[in-house]
Amino acid sequence: MDRAKTAIAMNLASWLPLRALSGWSVRDLNGDLAAGITLAAIAIPEQMATARLGGFAPEMGFFAFVAGSVAFALFGANRHLSAGADSTITPLFAGGLALIATAGSPHYLALAAMLALMVGLLVALSGVFRLGWIADLLSVPVTTGFLAGISVHIIVSQMPGLLGLPPENGETLRRVGEIAANIHLANSWSLALGLGVFVIVLAAERISARIPAALIGMVLATLAVVSLGLEDRGVEVLGALPNGFPAPGLPLISLEDARALVPLALLIAIVVMVQTAATSRSFAPEDGETPDVNHDFVGVGAGSLVSGLFGAFAVNASPPRTAIVAQTGGRSQLSGLIAAAIVLALGAFGGRLLADVPQAALAGVLMYVAQRILRWRVAASVYRQAPVEFALILITMIAIVVLPIETGVAIGIGLSLLHGIWGSTRTEPIELAQVPGTSVWWPPSGSNAGERHPGVLVAAFQAPLSFVNADRFKRGLSDMVDARSEDVKLVVLEASNIVEIDYTAAQALIDTIRHCRDRGAVFAIARMESLRAQEALTRFGIAEIVGTQRIFHSVDAAIKSLGPGNPQQQEQDGVP
Repeated sequence: MDRAKTAIAMNLASWLPLRALSGWSVRDLNGDLAAGITLAAIAIPEQMATARLGGFAPEMGFFAFVAGSVAFALFGANRHLSAGADSTITPLFAGGLALIATAGSPHYLALAAMLALMVGLLVALSGVFRLGWIADLLSVPVTTGFLAGISVHIIVSQMPGLLGLPPENGETLRRVGEIAANIHLANSWSLALGLGVFVIVLAAERISARIPAALIGMVLATLAVVSLGLEDRGVEVLGALPNGFPAPGLPLISLEDARALVPLALLIAIVVMVQTAATSRSFAPEDGETPDVNHDFVGVGAGSLVSGLFGAFAVNASPPRTAIVAQTGGRSQLSGLIAAAIVLALGAFGGRLLADVPQAALAGVLMYVAQRILRWRVAASVYRQAPVEFALILITMIAIVVLPIETGVAIGIGLSLLHGIWGSTRTEPIELAQVPGTSVWWPPSGSNAGERHPGVLVAAFQAPLSFVNADRFKRGLSDMVDARSEDVKLVVLEASNIVEIDYTAAQALIDTIRHCRDRGAVFAIARMESLRAQEALTRFGIAEIVGTQRIFHSVDAAIKSLGPGNPQQQEQDGVP
């Protein structure tokens, strides 16, 4: 009773706010302060650029960052994770919302805020109900193709800003055509400023990720605009941003619009969970504690909820910013709170300081982000080692670029699931042989055929038994028995890899047991280690059909007990 109460108390304590600040001491202040200032310096230009990418005023990126940072510090678990506006999901919701409303319009802003609330609720509830496994829905090849497609979207969307051309809307390929047609109108000063910022950030990364290169580049570009009078030469600048805080409130949209947002919210929520889980696992606690992905879902989800209530957009975990916090000595989420305070002060009171920032500088920052999220090495590795899976990268990337972006993401998720199912459907039963001089049963190879016992067939199935492979299992094992004709007196299913059995598979297993008995063979099960599979044997009545006395911990035990010549082998129970 006391243990149960203790367990309940510990579970409740794990959900208390400020878990990511637990154990903090004054000795950690210097590290958190340095990490917080560095994080703010990197986040300021990045959040402005990401907000523009989504069709928002730059200052909305500040408030999204503040909402994500504060909410995660309160409800998240990871001590380093940084949440805020993110270029991975911004093209997703920008493309989806553009089909319903004009970018930047009041309707568009209200839809984005409602979408943030829906995404936040989905992600947070996934954490509460411990649905962290959803993060594994996207395979590495599909994720790589997804990021490549997003990278193309970012590059195309920022080319007009980089070249000093009017912004383009519509499908990606059409925008590329419009940019190509107007390339002769490009402003060389804008191009020079944007490429300059890109080069500064790219070069600084080679030296140290701690250098706030994006901020340095933005400051230098702004000084160039002011000192050379580049605004008069056609270089577009942000203009003074409004000071003050956004008022909290629920966005006002119609029920029809809310229904239209549901599929997009589901897609974005899955992407957020995938990236949050990857970030949480990549920056695990230093003390060896297992990353609490579900708790981090709650923190990031709460960030989107707060962001939506203040009229901003959905937030996501950021691997690069999280790495900065870890590398600059951050010890807790206090670093995120310090960064949030700096960014909030700038957004609330420093709008005039950003008036002369050139649009091209923010485009340069996003161009850097676009090339950074391209996983060239992963793609090359997949191409060399798994050509079939490389096709998933290409298909996902092309779908996201050519089709509406949310449709492309849905196709990517579908491909990932189908690929996983396809792998399971290809599984066939295999016959095992005993490694000479040992108790190990192993698939025979050309160099080592192994030993077989007369009258005994030992078979294995190296996957969970489910509806997708149940028929292959039944036909494959039955064919093995039939091929041995009257020789087989004992069939042992080595079940160490069968971790699950569903209803369809259970019926197939029962049919296989009956087939073996019809051929005069005893059926036994060995090494079924999965508790879920054991429970399924009982639930579906398979344990009763086989007989508990014919379920063993090892193949050797089954053969010694039931092999030809053993009295027990002669006992043939009827099949219910």
